[in-house]
Amino acid sequence: MAAPAGARALIAAPDRGRWLWSVLVAALGLLTAGGSALEVYTPKEIFVANGTQGKLPCKFKSANMTGTLTSVSWSFQPEGTDSTVSFFHYSQGQVYAGNYPPFKDRISWAGDLEKKDASINIENIQFIHNGTYICDVKNPPDIVVQPGHIRLYVVEKEILPAFPVWGVVGIVTAVVLGLTLLITMILAVLYRRKNSKRDYTGAQSYMHS
Repeated sequence: MAAPAGARALIAAPDRGRWLWSVLVAALGLLTAGGSALEVYTPKEIFVANGTQGKLPCKFKSANMTGTLTSVSWSFQPEGTDSTVSFFHYSQGQVYAGNYPPFKDRISWAGDLEKKDASINIENIQFIHNGTYICDVKNPPDIVVQPGHIRLYVVEKEILPAFPVWGVVGIVTAVVLGLTLLITMILAVLYRRKNSKRDYTGAQSYMHS
C-alpha cells in the first residue's frame, strides 16, 4: 500500500536537510582549501646598546608562496603599558611608516618576503624604545596562529656584554667537558699501568717459584 503524499513529504524532509548540510560543508571546504597555519618566529629577547642600530629579526613559515597579498605589520608595546601602537607596515614592496614620534625616520625594511624574512632595523636606538615588539605576517589563505613577540632591552654601551650570554655558556660548558674528558683519560691510563705492573709482578713470582 502506497504512503499518503503528506507522509512522503515528511519522510523526504530529513533527507533534504542532510543534502543541504552536505552541500554547505563541501562549499566551506572549497573556500578554505589550501589554508594552513602560518608560524612566526622571533627571538624572545634582545639587548641593544643605546645610540646604535638594532635589528628586530622576524622569520615566518608558510605553506603558500608569498605574493601581492603578503603583508607585514610591526607594533610596539611600551614598557610598563598594556597598549600597543602600530608603527610600520610593508606590502607589495612599499614601506608605510606610522606617525608615532619615537620611530620617526628610524625604521628601515631589512627583510625579504621570498625568503620568509620580515625583519626591520631601528636606527639610533634610545631608552624610549624599551618594550615589546610584535611582528605580524599575513599571507592568505594561511592563518596566523600567533604573532612573534620580542622583548627589547636598551642598555648603556659600557654594560653591553662583549659576548652573548649563550656564547659564554657554551664556552664554559666546552671547557668543563674537556677537563672532565682529560681527567678520565689520565685515570684510565694510570689504572691500566697499575694493572700491568701487578700482572708483571705476579708473573715473575710464578716463574721464581
